[in-house]
Amino acid sequence: MQPDPHVVFENETIVAIATPPGRGGIGIVRLSGAEATRIAEPMLRLRNPLAPAQARFADLLDLETQEKLDEGVVTFFAAPHSYTGEDVVEVAAHGSPVILETLVRQALRGGARLAAPGEFTQRAFLSGRIDLTQAEAVRDLIEAQTLYQARVAAQQLQGALSRRIKPIKEGLVALIALLEAGIDFAEDDVDVLPSGEILSRIEEICGLLQPVADSFAHGRIVHAGLMLAIVGRPNAGKSSLFNRIVQRERAIVTATPGTTRDLVTERVSLGGIPVELVDTAGMREPSDEAERIGIRKSRETLADADMVLLVLDATAGPDQDEMELLATLVQRRAIVVVNKSDLGHPSAAMEEALGDLGLPVVHTSALSGEGVGELKQTMLAMVGDRTVETENGMLTSLRQYQAVTATLEALSAAGAAAGQNIPHEMVLLDLYGALRHLDSLTGETTSDDILNLIFSTFCIGK
Repeated sequence: MQPDPHVVFENETIVAIATPPGRGGIGIVRLSGAEATRIAEPMLRLRNPLAPAQARFADLLDLETQEKLDEGVVTFFAAPHSYTGEDVVEVAAHGSPVILETLVRQALRGGARLAAPGEFTQRAFLSGRIDLTQAEAVRDLIEAQTLYQARVAAQQLQGALSRRIKPIKEGLVALIALLEAGIDFAEDDVDVLPSGEILSRIEEICGLLQPVADSFAHGRIVHAGLMLAIVGRPNAGKSSLFNRIVQRERAIVTATPGTTRDLVTERVSLGGIPVELVDTAGMREPSDEAERIGIRKSRETLADADMVLLVLDATAGPDQDEMELLATLVQRRAIVVVNKSDLGHPSAAMEEALGDLGLPVVHTSALSGEGVGELKQTMLAMVGDRTVETENGMLTSLRQYQAVTATLEALSAAGAAAGQNIPHEMVLLDLYGALRHLDSLTGETTSDDILNLIFSTFCIGK
């Protein structure tokens, strides 16, 4: 269970460098714990005493010689009004690794302990300052590669997902309370909830929770990015289209079919979502061992890709191999790109065949750039509705998704039991199971092993 946020934790004072490794204009050493000010003050020559939420200019001292080591700005945050909920002292010095490491060593001699990865954020969680979804958002914000990822993480850090879950949990708790009352006070003429009412309430809760589970399809892509494979037969213009999308001459383009024999990858941003774009070898009967290996890699990439661009030549109708490949893409996130539109228009038979498949079709000219903008918009639309999910909160990790799906499974079991008029005591077992899984989403019932695994993925000083 998550500890009471009002409990004072008897933790050691911890210290770490809170800025990235290497040299920089500024480097920060952070201390957190009851002894933070006592340990920090001997290292400082202050012009004015430390005061909560105020910055103080100070000389930073070498404790062995009592000589000035550097000068910097020291900020004190008094418990509970700090990131960790404990007393926190942050010393901002010049970003020399030697100076920062000296400050850390002096703090260790003063009684502090070197912080473990993620321990500052873990203490924020344990003190009740943030829940587990917000703690995970801290890591996501640090690791964000695009502005959109950072915005999503910031929304999560502000509690967007927690707010979305709160009314769902309240509905579940209310249903549990009604069933408990009917069992405990049956002799006092408290009405026993009929099975139809129980089923109706469970369906209402599931109706609110299922969209949260569905949000993982988009949240996973936002968090981890996606792999986009460009496939097709030789000389359809795959590499030229690849270069157009990445906006530089990344892949070799020649008039000779089969120029690309290995995978060519490039990371780009598509509407703020990191995309690993992969140009593959042309699909055909290989002429030698090198091409055979390249085509095998292409098929493996096609199987693993989150999105596929199948490039067809507008001047030549799709052959049997391409039609078979198109059929396998119908149930996937895929776009048909009819390239070389500057050289001719696809035949009516080709248009009809493509229309019957129901896949989005975009006409482009990789040579002139015509249609590439429309292609990017189609790709972005296929990723999903970003605005709604960002504002409402979404699942961005497998752990969160598993917690929600386990809740739905337990609710389904409770509904099935209620529908068979099984005693309410048994229905309650499934409902309590659902509540336990839902609480694990925010960390209220998460085991120590899971917490340690989550926070160990943070960097030291965070």
